[in-house]
Amino acid sequence: MKNQFIIEKASRLGFEETVESLKNAAEKDGWSVPAVHDLQQSIAKSGKHVKPVKVIEICKPEYSGKMLELNDERIISVMMPCRISVYQKDDGHTYVSLLDGGALSGNLPPQISQIMKTASDDTFRLVALVEK
Repeated sequence: MKNQFIIEKASRLGFEETVESLKNAAEKDGWSVPAVHDLQQSIAKSGKHVKPVKVIEICKPEYSGKMLELNDERIISVMMPCRISVYQKDDGHTYVSLLDGGALSGNLPPQISQIMKTASDDTFRLVALVEK
């Protein structure tokens, strides 16, 4: 699927190794990891079986605090925290997808746009560590 806002990268690592590498790299870079959602496990509870999918939530209060302290700009909280998805496809390989916050923020106030671009650049740097 091609989309200018959702970016997909192939990982050079296996599934669990990709998840752990991204979590560790995020924490080392000053991000917190409030949650990792195991979508495969959640879906299995409904009797459906899908290939492995985990969504890693990351948050950097340095960025989020600047946006949430502003009244009208608080609307952007719908996109928080940042998320990185790790999944396997039918080819057996592991992939990573993330939103391009810089591209998404084009029509937002300049201060918010800059924060989103900076946070997005950080997440792209994290993903580059596992990219093929």
